[in-house]
Amino acid sequence: MFIGALEFDLLLGDVHSLKEKRSVIRPILAELQKRFGVNAAEAGDQDLHRRALLGVAMVSAQTGHLNEVLDKCERHVAARPEIELLAVRRRIFGPED
Repeated sequence: MFIGALEFDLLLGDVHSLKEKRSVIRPILAELQKRFGVNAAEAGDQDLHRRALLGVAMVSAQTGHLNEVLDKCERHVAARPEIELLAVRRRIFGPED
């Protein structure tokens, strides 16, 4: 069993309140979960209006499939015009970890 995780550091566009931030973040999280079958959540910077830290996690029996899905998630988030992707961190945990 392998566990893969992505951490997205995002800069949001024209956002002036936490309510506006949620209206940008929620659809991204829902799309990731529905489209790619991963778990996704806002994992940090909840009190900042224009910054967000999103976490994505997935479990798979094969590292190839895991990396393929995580690559698709990364491309999907990077393609969003309303956000700027500042950094992505990827971690893969295997049986020996």
